[in-house]
Amino acid sequence: MNRLPGDWSDAIVFCAGTPWDGNRFPDQHMAERLARLVPVVYVDPPIWRGHFPSREPGSLELLAPGLARLRTFGVPGIERPLLGGLNEKMTRRAIGAALRTLGASASTLVLACCRDLLGAAGERLSVFYGTDDFVAGADLMGVSETRLARREARNLERAHRIVAVSDTLAEKWRGRGFDVTLIPNGVDDALFAHVDELPFPADVVLPGPIAGFVGHLSNRIDLSLLEEISSRGVSLLLVGPRQRSFEMERIESLLDQPNVQWVGPKPFTALPEYLRAIDVGLTPYTDTAFNRGSFPLKTLEYLAAGRGAVASDLPSIRSLATDLVRVVSGPEPFGDAVVDALAEPRHDNLIRARQAFAHTHSWDARAEDFARLLGLPASSLTA
Repeated sequence: MNRLPGDWSDAIVFCAGTPWDGNRFPDQHMAERLARLVPVVYVDPPIWRGHFPSREPGSLELLAPGLARLRTFGVPGIERPLLGGLNEKMTRRAIGAALRTLGASASTLVLACCRDLLGAAGERLSVFYGTDDFVAGADLMGVSETRLARREARNLERAHRIVAVSDTLAEKWRGRGFDVTLIPNGVDDALFAHVDELPFPADVVLPGPIAGFVGHLSNRIDLSLLEEISSRGVSLLLVGPRQRSFEMERIESLLDQPNVQWVGPKPFTALPEYLRAIDVGLTPYTDTAFNRGSFPLKTLEYLAAGRGAVASDLPSIRSLATDLVRVVSGPEPFGDAVVDALAEPRHDNLIRARQAFAHTHSWDARAEDFARLLGLPASSLTA
């Protein structure tokens, strides 16, 4: 395993639920900002080495000063009872080897997934970070709800600190007797601050005004809301990956409409260019236990870009407590809200109000709250 430059003493080991180069979720945003304060080792979830045979098991990569990525490898069938335990043992060994290679000691382990990894770094402080309601999302992830519930209970019992991203999830865990800190998701407001100075994306061919959805077309999405918008003749832009098992015939029918365009997945850093094309951003989620326990990132990203926002009526959206987001339920009201939002002039004062609101929910502010929970000096994050 390769030694990286820098002082890695008192590092945070951040066990993520998504790989560093995957879609940008709370894991990457929070780890990146904490690394401005103390060294952070970001631990990818395990992958089968057969997918990347040329890579060294447990390889370390320096992403930025004080921020390292540890790739971990496992065996296929990670969610099968025996193989899941084997993969967790392999990940624990990889974490230990990485810390020895870096000459590091772990002050804290942050567990942002529902795996059995607390204590893997010999940390003084362990944090269970509920970036979603993991158990409620079992079907969505194709894993056993019973096994996830057992893991969740074990992690809640063992963790020194517990963090939840939504009021719904925090109250669920508090109802079981745990002390839970609420730290909602945030937004990279700086990335989206100058959207209107960017060129219009060359691959978008829809006439304006445009309503747009940026995210994963998956079972989390209420497709009837997008169908309603399309049926009204509104230009509808879809940006993001597509779950192939999700409503294939209905999706194909939607994409066949002349006023609908799907441009596929785009890197996170390219999203401002596509928000340049969008006038109103959509958060069209279904009303499920998993979505009620989540905190959608995209709504704040639309506001950070100065765009209007229409969202399904979910607790985390309501918790924003702002009239800058139109919150509605049902296809017809959703369609009405989109039409109204598209008709609203996007004047400078409104853009500034949206961006100012998003700034109060920045990832820097969220990481400052997280750092305080860890006992770290956090003032430099929002200075």
